[in-house]
Amino acid sequence: MEKATVQTAGFAKTLRLPQIVALYIGAVIGSGVLLIPGLAAEKAGPASILAWLVMSILVLPMALTMGLLSARYPSSGGVSTFVRTAYGDRFGNIVGWFFLLSVPIGAPILSVTGANYLAVLLGWGDTQIYAAAALILTAVLIMNVLGMHVAARVQTIVVALIISILIVAVVAALPHASAAHFTPFAPNGWLSVVQAAGLLFWCFIGWEAVTHLSEEFVDPAKNAIRGVLWSAGIVALLYFAVAFMTVATHSYGAGISAAALSVMVQLSLGPVGGWIVAVTALFICIATTNAYIGAAARIAYALAQEKIAPRWFGLLHAKYRTPIGGLLFLSLCFGVVLTVLYAGVIDLARLIELPTATFFATYIGGCLAGIRLLRNHRLGRLASWTSLVFTVALYPFLGWSALYPLVIAALLLLWQKRMEKRMTA
Repeated sequence: MEKATVQTAGFAKTLRLPQIVALYIGAVIGSGVLLIPGLAAEKAGPASILAWLVMSILVLPMALTMGLLSARYPSSGGVSTFVRTAYGDRFGNIVGWFFLLSVPIGAPILSVTGANYLAVLLGWGDTQIYAAAALILTAVLIMNVLGMHVAARVQTIVVALIISILIVAVVAALPHASAAHFTPFAPNGWLSVVQAAGLLFWCFIGWEAVTHLSEEFVDPAKNAIRGVLWSAGIVALLYFAVAFMTVATHSYGAGISAAALSVMVQLSLGPVGGWIVAVTALFICIATTNAYIGAAARIAYALAQEKIAPRWFGLLHAKYRTPIGGLLFLSLCFGVVLTVLYAGVIDLARLIELPTATFFATYIGGCLAGIRLLRNHRLGRLASWTSLVFTVALYPFLGWSALYPLVIAALLLLWQKRMEKRMTA
């Protein structure tokens, strides 16, 4: 490896519209497409498809807010830069750490999820599962060391495969679709549709991740918005198609909801369908992990430049000009998290609550920044307010994990005050 140096110059602009769209789609389409359509259908019955329609519309303001801010303020700091510009360094730094401390937990969870789908087919035990998860993370880290142009090209290929496989899954299920499966339409009442909509929110988180790559967009003023609109449309269509066919084939209920996609595919393709879903799961986890690792490494770099993170977080590779300081930090965290999971100290279901809370807090910060920074943009102002009301209303339903961002903020504020006292002493 070439010698690493701390740099202050920005990153090379290598991401064009196709790569931007692929990064957005990869960040947003996560394991939710494998789990949530069946769970939502079990909760609300055929009426769950209305929840998918409503959520596809409601998340558009959130995507637009992130896209408009990226177009105006392209930066590796992403949402933290938007908040810093709107409300000052202190709050910008807090939001930056929210995001940075989400990925070291979230990425290992994704890699273990992908490895688990293979484990079901190959009969793996825990050792093989966690070894495969470590290999997934290592491969993505290496791609990001080589450069975002390499990672983005891989992302484009992976996302194309994901889209192709999901289309195959939907088409393969068509012969088994029946109008009879849509009655009764709302067996659990209309309130269940609202509850299902809250569940679907998790399928649409991810727009904030790509804001951290906006400094590397070619023509961000144009491509950031185009990227958001294209990816939002594609994501909504894919989710709705899978959800619709899940209901149309009644591939949910009686303990099979969590594996609805696999059940639906196997109606026509048999055991081969299980492999299709396993490959899809692996691709999805790689794509999402790639987007978030790239984003987190860059926020680590940005925080180092702001002197609110260790100086070595700002290391750039001398040849590839990639944020290897941030990637090294992530690597160390991944090792710890995988070890904790492997040892059974905490399970995936509990652990995933923590990054969910910090992602939520990041969105709230981004929406607040949008209200101030986009106040002279009619659509941007409306999108920011809509997103803020939506996310704040859902935040209390996170439960105890909602305290995680508050603890991070409190510790960071105490550390900042301590540093300020040292400087004035």
